[in-house]
Amino acid sequence: DFDMVLMNPPYSANWSAAQGFLKDSRFSDYGVLAPKSKADYAFLLHGFYHLKNTGTMAIILPHGVLFRGAAEGKIRQKLIDSGAIYAVIGLPANLFYNTSIPTTIIALKKNRDGRDILFIDASQQFVKGKKQNSMSPENIDHIIELYTARQNVEKEAHLATYEEIKANDYNLNIPRYVDTFEQEEQISLSDLASEFSDISAEMDTAATDLITQMGELTAADADTKNELADLMKVLEGIL
Repeated sequence: DFDMVLMNPPYSANWSAAQGFLKDSRFSDYGVLAPKSKADYAFLLHGFYHLKNTGTMAIILPHGVLFRGAAEGKIRQKLIDSGAIYAVIGLPANLFYNTSIPTTIIALKKNRDGRDILFIDASQQFVKGKKQNSMSPENIDHIIELYTARQNVEKEAHLATYEEIKANDYNLNIPRYVDTFEQEEQISLSDLASEFSDISAEMDTAATDLITQMGELTAADADTKNELADLMKVLEGIL
């Protein structure tokens, strides 16, 4: 067994999910297997099985593992009930060569006392690249600070109680716990009315100038002169 397990497996890969694996000590405690088309939890449970009781595991997976139901939901509930999931960190999109989707780091520990889970939204902690994003040392240090402090930080981190997670039906989707909503600036009706009045005045001035310029036009023949006169009447009527 290992003091630390780090994993970045293929995302949602296929595997056999043969029923014989239910007798495998890596999976038997959970009563179900990861779906054939999504081996994410098979990888996670394999790594967790080989973790020492005092160790820490971190695995990078797609966000779907946080909220998908059926067998994955049962495995996730078992892990939460046992206090195995220590933290969930949402990473920025387009960090890896093989996929542009945002991913998450799930940190796990064995035999810890609590069942609370720290949620960190690190989706904005990146340096924009032409084809691929990256994380600067400052981005990484900030995430580590949030992880180490294990406290609530507005729009960035939330330490959720077991009861809170249970009330959310064991759904670990980060937006359920970290509110990153930005309140739009309230529009002042008086400012809006004043701006509208200024625009109307500018339009009136521009229209008056146009009519003045139209009045200075000359026509080569009577028909054109009549057309200009009609156009002037229309413009004056509108204004």
